[in-house]
Amino acid sequence: MDPVIKVGILFAPEVKFCLNGKYRHLPSGEIFEGQGSVQIKDGKPHLLVEGRAVDAQWPVLFEPLDYDTGSFDLMDVTIGINFHWERKQDQRFKGSLEVISEPEHLTAINVISLEDYLTSVISSEMSASSSPELLKAHAVISRSWLLAQIEKGKLVKTDGKYVSSLDGPGERIRWYDREDHLHFDVCADDHCQRYQGITNVTRKAVEEAIEITRGQVLAYQDKVCDARYSKCCGGISERFENVWEPVKHPYLDMVIDNAEPPAGFDTDLTKETASQQWILGNPPAFCNTQDKEILSQVLKDYDQETFDFYRWEVALSQERIQELLRTRVNVDVGQVLDLVPVERGVSGRLIKLQIVGTKGSMIIGKELEIRKAFSSSHLYSSAFVPEKGEMKDGIPQSFSLKGAGWGHGVGLCQIGAAVMGVKGYDFKTILAHYFNGAELNILY
Repeated sequence: MDPVIKVGILFAPEVKFCLNGKYRHLPSGEIFEGQGSVQIKDGKPHLLVEGRAVDAQWPVLFEPLDYDTGSFDLMDVTIGINFHWERKQDQRFKGSLEVISEPEHLTAINVISLEDYLTSVISSEMSASSSPELLKAHAVISRSWLLAQIEKGKLVKTDGKYVSSLDGPGERIRWYDREDHLHFDVCADDHCQRYQGITNVTRKAVEEAIEITRGQVLAYQDKVCDARYSKCCGGISERFENVWEPVKHPYLDMVIDNAEPPAGFDTDLTKETASQQWILGNPPAFCNTQDKEILSQVLKDYDQETFDFYRWEVALSQERIQELLRTRVNVDVGQVLDLVPVERGVSGRLIKLQIVGTKGSMIIGKELEIRKAFSSSHLYSSAFVPEKGEMKDGIPQSFSLKGAGWGHGVGLCQIGAAVMGVKGYDFKTILAHYFNGAELNILY
């Protein structure tokens, strides 16, 4: 029997929904369908269905009488939270609807079978017209990642609070992973895996990929792999511990995203000279492609608003960089004099960056904190080379960030894997390429 999971979908003061078919409200047992909403009043749920007030308690729970044919809509779901493609959508879901009260907002949760969840994830993360081998590979890693997160969540609840920072004098090192998912298994946005219900589902190819790989996971030493993935590694993938908590996963290590090491490049990107040559260059890699047909397999409509991802450049004025540092990461060093790479990971991504200013300096990390610091959403990655612009009275008037890749770069590179699929690699070979030493196991 498929595992059942809880997915956090919507975080808002009010949850508006529509029950498409008959749903049982628990614990009252009343049957409802149609439009409804939940707000909080005096700490209690204020539930309306079809204009009628309904007695309710936390959690507010609706279960379909028929799982296969029932569905519900959630209105104004935000996707791409804090990213440059952020927008709202109305979305449709299978399974049960649960609404809980959390600090500062209500949370709408979808309770659904794991395999049905995966069908949506694969459709949400990429086009259903992707190559069959890419779809199968993604089904395995998405399933593996989810089960690993559930196990990690259990450990967090058992062992206590999840640690997500290592701050010290003049240094702020933070990472973002499981710190805010205590009442559900995963969220529905890019923070975890894109899950947009059955709104964009599905073509037969996705269902076939899920069924062919049913119950299959990546495992390392008999433990389900925390199988990560990102849009574009930039030519070399990153280690887990350089992005999240300092725990080494041997299967999430440096991988050169090419059939062989590129000639003329030093691939030890922890060295500043090598990383600059790599980032400012154009080395061959599976993910170094401009093939629109291949890219359309991985990039949804809103992702295709991003054109330059293998190599990119962002220009920031002195005024803009000060504003971003204050508003995004609460750093004020006065006028910014320099951006100094302190430590880079194996993919060239910055783990630590020193910001030097007229009022002092601050070292920030890890990669997502750095990406937040220089964008109103997020930079494409932290693999960048900072360059000063015109100087005036000893102050740079601007900075140019010349970068590589899109995302954290750990594990499978989606664009690289898409290219591998088109080149004829099967899904097992694709997985073996990105997850060194992992093996396929069947859990159920």
